[in-house]
Amino acid sequence: MKNENQNKKLYSILVVDDNDTMRLGMAESLRREGFKIFEFTNGPEALEHLKENKADLLITDLRMEPINGIELLEQVKKTNPLIEALLVSAYGTVDDAVKAMHLGAADFLTKPFSPDELRARVNKIIQKIENENLISQLKDQNAYLKQEITNQYDNMVGSTPIMREIFKLIDTIAKEDSSVLIEGESGTGKELVAHAIHRKSNRADQPFIRVNSGALNDNLLESELFGHEKGAFTGAIRQKKGRMELAHGGTLFLDEIGDISPAMQVKLLRAIQEKEFERVGGEETLKVDVRIIAATNKPLQDLVHSNQFREDLYYRLSVIPIRLPSLRERKDDIPALINHFLNRLNQRKSLQKTISKEAIELLTQYTWPGNIRELENIMERLFITTLDNEISLNQVSRYLGHTYHVSENYENVPLDDALYSFEKKLIVQALRDANGVKNRAAKILGIRTSTLYYKLEKFGLI
Repeated sequence: MKNENQNKKLYSILVVDDNDTMRLGMAESLRREGFKIFEFTNGPEALEHLKENKADLLITDLRMEPINGIELLEQVKKTNPLIEALLVSAYGTVDDAVKAMHLGAADFLTKPFSPDELRARVNKIIQKIENENLISQLKDQNAYLKQEITNQYDNMVGSTPIMREIFKLIDTIAKEDSSVLIEGESGTGKELVAHAIHRKSNRADQPFIRVNSGALNDNLLESELFGHEKGAFTGAIRQKKGRMELAHGGTLFLDEIGDISPAMQVKLLRAIQEKEFERVGGEETLKVDVRIIAATNKPLQDLVHSNQFREDLYYRLSVIPIRLPSLRERKDDIPALINHFLNRLNQRKSLQKTISKEAIELLTQYTWPGNIRELENIMERLFITTLDNEISLNQVSRYLGHTYHVSENYENVPLDDALYSFEKKLIVQALRDANGVKNRAAKILGIRTSTLYYKLEKFGLI
């Protein structure tokens, strides 16, 4: 209660009433509640006070001389439009209440009333003020963050010609509602591009909802996308809204779109084409307004030609195609990416570690199979394991040599590094044997698909 009253002292209330008993009673009741109170017997005194002082709430009697409560409110609002007002009167009529509300009064209270009723009405108005202040603050913060993200293309780093073209394309297409298909190897930053498009679009204030299409079987994916009704299947103990419904007004990002089954392709095509769907186990047709951004690490056109992906869905998704280059195609960006990740780690850990020029050159020469995500993971591991203030050439050389060179010679290699290297090698080989199909690769390795996704993230390969 003490903290609540301390917070209320931040709010200033003017009590204006020519009836001494009523004015003193209201003032004392609100002082006990913790508010800062100023009392006045007439309107001109209150107006004079407001010339040099601010107030959050005006409580005024309706019938007073030389000006009444309506006239006082009208004059106060001209110079203090944000002040809230509560009018009180023993002679109030519906017309008086309507006029007061029209002038911006928050409430109208008819005498006689109890101290409890007064406090309840005032606390309700103060809560309204606090909510409006919070909304204003959040809008300011959102505008600031939106501007920051817009300026930085959602933390995307790159100055090579191919990246400048992608930034230019993002700017060009952001304001449109056309579907976008982002293609590129795992770890090239497809989700960052999707975020950047959303942040620069007219939907930026609306939700950005992500669905990892490849990590779920058909039943789970359908429920995740479209939601389900209570009792639709075993375990459906309550209604659940799907990601498409949650993305209404905003952007739906469909990651790993190349992994969905033919059956789900049909259902997704209808939802995108008609902008409507039904929850699993439901009959009501729900309309949605969403922008679709899809991403894949597989060439969808090849899947179309091999009848693994519907041609009509492909053309629905690829109205605007974006191909992201591998890190091998933009090696000139690697030093900037290294410094970007290092600066972020330094800020997170409140440190000032550096990296030698020779170490940067070695990292630049490396053929990054896991692209930017692999580079980010390596930088984090180097940062954590480096005890000195500088990441040296020897540390990078040892790390790359033990962890990523395809070699069966693990002599004098720490056990953790040897296991890390061997496990990653097996996973990469399984993905090659499975032509990139993760469900197939998981079967080859004898593990669950969800476990494979975890390990792919661990090694920076997804």
